[in-house]
Amino acid sequence: MHFHDDALFPEVQEKLVITVAPYGPEWEPDDFREDLPLTMDEHVQAAVDCYEAGATVLHIHVRELDGKGSKRLSKFNELLARLREAVPDMILQVGGSISFAPEGEGAEAKWLSDDARHMLAELDPKPDQVTIAINTSQMNIVELMTDDDIAGTSIARPEIYEAYREMFVPAGPGWVVEHLKRLRANGIQPHFQLSSIPQLETVERLIRRGHYMGPLNLTWVAIGGGFDGPNPYNMMEFIKRTPDGAILTLETLMRSVLPVNTMATAMGLHTRCGNEDTIWSKPGQKITSVQQVEQVVRIARELGREVADGKEARDIYRIGQTYDSVDETLARLGYAPNRKAGELGFTFHA
Repeated sequence: MHFHDDALFPEVQEKLVITVAPYGPEWEPDDFREDLPLTMDEHVQAAVDCYEAGATVLHIHVRELDGKGSKRLSKFNELLARLREAVPDMILQVGGSISFAPEGEGAEAKWLSDDARHMLAELDPKPDQVTIAINTSQMNIVELMTDDDIAGTSIARPEIYEAYREMFVPAGPGWVVEHLKRLRANGIQPHFQLSSIPQLETVERLIRRGHYMGPLNLTWVAIGGGFDGPNPYNMMEFIKRTPDGAILTLETLMRSVLPVNTMATAMGLHTRCGNEDTIWSKPGQKITSVQQVEQVVRIARELGREVADGKEARDIYRIGQTYDSVDETLARLGYAPNRKAGELGFTFHA
């Protein structure tokens, strides 16, 4: 991404798109019962409250009444239908992991099978986006968590901690290509959740080879444990390598969420918050998803940056758009064109 001399002036920045993830699949309800939805009514109310606070993208997981993360697509369909009524302007983004929480004591924390995740392309009503991981990798979500982060929560139990410590993301090349194909066929935009520059490079190759043609919405997921950590050097290198035409959101975990969101807001990028990312404002003091959204809105106002409403967020994300060719996609995203047969030297758009 290119920063002009005036890039930090809020009046030339896009309006801020706030993603909220208020369903916290890694937590058990008693970890923060007042903010972790259990019933379907609570799921819907969480979305309404976050939207009214200023969030315009809803990252969706679903919990069963026994407190476990749901792996039933029928539950996702039920929630999506109710959300379309309750928050019609909100961008509905289904988490591609479905639920990675362990199902019982001593169970693995793992994503569902390739075939099960492909079924997210068949949800009805369809979401606006499904998040997609690139390249199978470790996803040890507890590596950066401190003793304060897990004290008094279910993650402090040794068997749960170990389950998350050993978790990985299955996202091999064959699955990725097929999943992108199915999402496009059903008019669902992929939102790429990327842990590092090697994954960003793989996305570029997918585009250059025609496996994806459309707007490029990215989230840099800086949670450590096989992903980048929330180090400003990592962050700026990823930003530098992101093409000019992409829309970039920054995501991290626990008490790194607020400083990273503050930097994203100041730099003209976009933010993510919610109890899936953190439940703490400071050691021992919890913060709800709505309070986190309100916090980001306050920071944006202090910086003079406007917050997008739902319709504006849809325009920024280019929901519903696709491109018709590799060349068009490369040009719109700001990547150099592919080399033509016999062409020498560097390639560039005229």
